[in-house]
Amino acid sequence: MTGVSLIAAALNCCLVATVEVSTVKVTPKEIDELFANPGMGWQTFHRFADEDRNLEGLPSASAYFRFYWSEIEPAEGQIDFAKFDDLLVRARKAGQKLAFRIMCAGTSRDYMYVPQWLRDKGCKGFEYQRGERDPKHWVPDMDDPIFQRAHFRLIQEFGSRYDGHPDLDLLDIGSVGLWGEWHMSGTGVDVPSLETRLAIINTYLKAFPRTPKVMLIGDLEGMKHATGNGCGWRADCMGDMGGFSKTWSHMENMYPQQIERTGAVEVWRAAPVAFESCWDMRKWKQEGWDIHHIFDYALDYHVSYHNNKSAPLPEGTRGEVERFLRKMGYRFVLRQMEHSKLVARGCSLPISMVWENVGVAPPYRDYSLALRLANVNSKETFVSIGETSIKGWLPGETKITESFKLPENLKPGRYELALAIVYPDTKTPAIRLAIAGRTEDGWYPLSQIEVDSI
Repeated sequence: MTGVSLIAAALNCCLVATVEVSTVKVTPKEIDELFANPGMGWQTFHRFADEDRNLEGLPSASAYFRFYWSEIEPAEGQIDFAKFDDLLVRARKAGQKLAFRIMCAGTSRDYMYVPQWLRDKGCKGFEYQRGERDPKHWVPDMDDPIFQRAHFRLIQEFGSRYDGHPDLDLLDIGSVGLWGEWHMSGTGVDVPSLETRLAIINTYLKAFPRTPKVMLIGDLEGMKHATGNGCGWRADCMGDMGGFSKTWSHMENMYPQQIERTGAVEVWRAAPVAFESCWDMRKWKQEGWDIHHIFDYALDYHVSYHNNKSAPLPEGTRGEVERFLRKMGYRFVLRQMEHSKLVARGCSLPISMVWENVGVAPPYRDYSLALRLANVNSKETFVSIGETSIKGWLPGETKITESFKLPENLKPGRYELALAIVYPDTKTPAIRLAIAGRTEDGWYPLSQIEVDSI
């Protein structure tokens, strides 16, 4: 939009004979500071950012937890919501949101991974022992209606209570297989039927329609179904370049083939991609694997989350991690902003903007562009929420003109003009930008404007 058309639009609600008004053009300064933003980033694992010393000052907006069913419903119908509520509160205190997975089987502990009451109800199941030194365990037959009634109810009740919760970040669809990884490798036990696996996925989809979701990469048909219905995907062994076999690795021989077979190559455009370190980064360095290449590999898949299991960063890798974090997920730079120097109260103020997402993925939730005007003398403020959501802004440039309606009773005078990307319901800043000038309350003062009573 040109300066002349901006002026015309600014005065379009007023009867004016002839008005000469120039425009303000602003080119904010880009910064390379590391910061945390919701829905992406370096995840902590079973701890929060304010207690995770291994972050070593790295920003984190996502705290990832995994729960065995027996931990959250020890007695039938008595789900430990208080435990989950406490974690959500702790996440907010730490400046994070909570991501989670529910599991029904494991290997290492002498432990009942599903509630004892499920077995006592007569649910069928299988005993397994993955290694000679591992204890024997019992996993329910997920094709059994007793399991399905109980487990589907658990998922539905969790969704009813937490879907759309402001402190819930991401749902990792689990339930099936060892550690919820959709396989029973080395146990001699098969995963449930495809019909049951799809039913479990559908139960999660229906219970959590508003929450971003990921499906683990291992189940071909399950992942195809989940990603075809709005889910992203997750891979749990990022960085493996031959740790299990000299002739096979997850990065070369599993991920590319599985993503291609499931039709998930372009899923990142609408739903998140998440990785978890195989072992952790210390193993990568010990084996002499190319960490720069590993991170570039993840970026090529448009990664939004990475989980290093809250393990220490190997010596000499901090620079690579910081480079990775500046590209992971989304990172917005306001390249240019233009508006008229004068606006009439009660009219709409159009602002022309050029944004660039210098990250590798879009945001997957709705956040809104917002304008704040603060009278330079009285300090009175007015906030207007635009109609533009940044959800789905892909890497690269986005050019928009957003009009902000000003109230009739706005006092004439000079105003500081600030922008922010906000939570639509609270009008509070949600997203940090990669530009200079952010205030403590999260706004970006960028220019001044004169409000007249034309």
